[in-house]
Amino acid sequence: MKPRFEVENPDFTLSPLTGMTRNHYIELAKYLLERAFTHVRSVDDPITFPIVPGKSYPQEGSPDWRFRSLEFEALERTFTLAGPLIHVDPEVTVRGIRLRDYYKLHLYNALTPGHPNSVPLPEDLPDATYQFTCEFGGLFKTLLLMSDTLWSGYSQKEKDEMAVTISRWGHHRTTQNNWRIFNIVTLSFLKKYGYEIDDDLLKSHLLWVASYHSGNGWYLEQTYNYYSISLFIVYTTIWNRAFGDEHYPEIAEIIERSAQKLMESITCFFGRDGYINMWSRSICYRTWVSGAFPVAFMLKNPGLLDPGFARRLCSGSLLQFTGREDFYHNDIPSLGFYGRREYMIQNYSCPASPFIMFLPFICLALPEDSPFWTATENEGFWPDLKKKPKITILENPGLVLVNHGITGASEIIPGKVYYDDPNYSKLAYNTRFPWEDHDPQGGTSMEYSFRSLDPRDVRGEDVNFYLTGATLGNNPERSMLFSTSQSMVFNSVRDGVVYRQALMRRPPNNGVGYIIDLADIVIPGGVIRVDRSRMAFEHELTLGHFGLPHDAGKTPMVSRTEDGSRKVMTAAIRGRRVALITYAGWDSLESLTHTNHNAEADESTVIFARRKRLSRNPAMELMISVFLHRTDDGQWSPEELDPIRQIRIMDVTPVFSPLGAEITLRDGTLYRVFFEEIDGNRRT
Repeated sequence: MKPRFEVENPDFTLSPLTGMTRNHYIELAKYLLERAFTHVRSVDDPITFPIVPGKSYPQEGSPDWRFRSLEFEALERTFTLAGPLIHVDPEVTVRGIRLRDYYKLHLYNALTPGHPNSVPLPEDLPDATYQFTCEFGGLFKTLLLMSDTLWSGYSQKEKDEMAVTISRWGHHRTTQNNWRIFNIVTLSFLKKYGYEIDDDLLKSHLLWVASYHSGNGWYLEQTYNYYSISLFIVYTTIWNRAFGDEHYPEIAEIIERSAQKLMESITCFFGRDGYINMWSRSICYRTWVSGAFPVAFMLKNPGLLDPGFARRLCSGSLLQFTGREDFYHNDIPSLGFYGRREYMIQNYSCPASPFIMFLPFICLALPEDSPFWTATENEGFWPDLKKKPKITILENPGLVLVNHGITGASEIIPGKVYYDDPNYSKLAYNTRFPWEDHDPQGGTSMEYSFRSLDPRDVRGEDVNFYLTGATLGNNPERSMLFSTSQSMVFNSVRDGVVYRQALMRRPPNNGVGYIIDLADIVIPGGVIRVDRSRMAFEHELTLGHFGLPHDAGKTPMVSRTEDGSRKVMTAAIRGRRVALITYAGWDSLESLTHTNHNAEADESTVIFARRKRLSRNPAMELMISVFLHRTDDGQWSPEELDPIRQIRIMDVTPVFSPLGAEITLRDGTLYRVFFEEIDGNRRT
């Protein structure tokens, strides 16, 4: 078997950009299952995958139910591929095994109490929430959409036997907000096929989910992230068409309206090549957000997306991963983003978890004459951008999306971040420069890293001792490490400037003395940063660019120049380059090699700015810098490395806010950065 997927016999007439047609989606699904089924010896053998040592579950010594969970997750999540294949061709086989027979048998075994491979009932476990609930939701989402794949093949007796387990888990305790969707889907499936459920519980879950809609098509999960798209839009739209429209039309309309609103911006999240942005948690789920593209053609208004553009992005995102050899580990998608990267996953993941990334294969439920399949691939808005960036503002989730016409990369600029987590807390996320993990030694990629030099911290005394007289024994060793912002707030976008705030420490730890007011001016291929430091005590800061992986073990070429107060550092690998220019507020530019931080390679290089302020009462300062990126091997021009013609710093601005600036670009464009009432304009 080939070590990576290749598009054979591409159709460049229908799909001039990827060559991918409906038949290629079928071939890709078969290819992925062929590799997965190397772990299946016969039709009677439950599908499971080798344990991956580390933080993922299960590990040696885990309780038995954790291994049952792995098996059930492997069965359900590979059905994300198998279900659509069976729907297209009920006789489809993989490695000599008829998929319909295999999944029908093992689903029955898993859901029949007493079978050696059955999932436990919730009453047989301590009262808590379990992964089984999540997998029931995934399973019945697929069966609601394509019930012909398995459910219709069972006898009534078999259905009744399985309904016991389904009902117990469907009615069981759930957790947080997106998990309610799993119970909703499971309970709705039971009711659709004639089984009694607690209707009040189902309605309660529905109202809870609807209450999380925040606007712009987004829902509040733990924070704003891809779950808003993949679960709150994809799962619930399937629920709408299969059940909700008939039984809960008013709630279904809330979902319908939010899904239609999402379609106004969904294409802006993807690069010109269809690349998905590595952002938010559960990054091993990768392309599951691409499920929004086929879902667009299940809405009541199926004309919200250009179908040729939608398929181009959907196909491009799948090829981003399946066409790479390092994507596979043990013949299945790795626990990571590209290759296996232990530090980039959560402890709720198991080796089977990444198969949810194939949610976009619900496209095979669309009829062959759907515009999604028949339209000619195109690049949507990208050709019209030329060198200009396209900026989309989603104020409710606090996201600013940037499509860089000059590089083809897309960026997410987050504004509502509730904790220090590199999945969320970066200043920007770029489709061609996946994020790096935090380095406590400083120089963290695309983040402000802070180290206190306050002697009270260094001695281990509480920083509030001057108010309380108490010393609380802070850990001085921890104070010597760099930390990133503990939260970020979105303020506004005014006159082309994106305003946010990075809170390096929260109250009561003198939170008002640890603020960096952020101002982003988007320019072609990058951003000008005019950030205001309100760090009230002795400190050190670093600000890193995107990390560059060591391509084939080669260290990036790094160069440095200086012209008066303007300092320039560039770094380059094959096909990608970055440049960092500082004008004010920074002491030096440096580079650092990181180990086990990057999504693409074990080693990477970050170029970054550094400053140290040892005064007991540091003054407010503007930190002015430029971050540029390229997605080719071209050379930087002198004009690109010096995009600012004039900087005018003002102690008091015309709107009576302290310490702002007027920035004039080379082309004469003037930007005014005034942090007017920024604390009072927080949108968290």
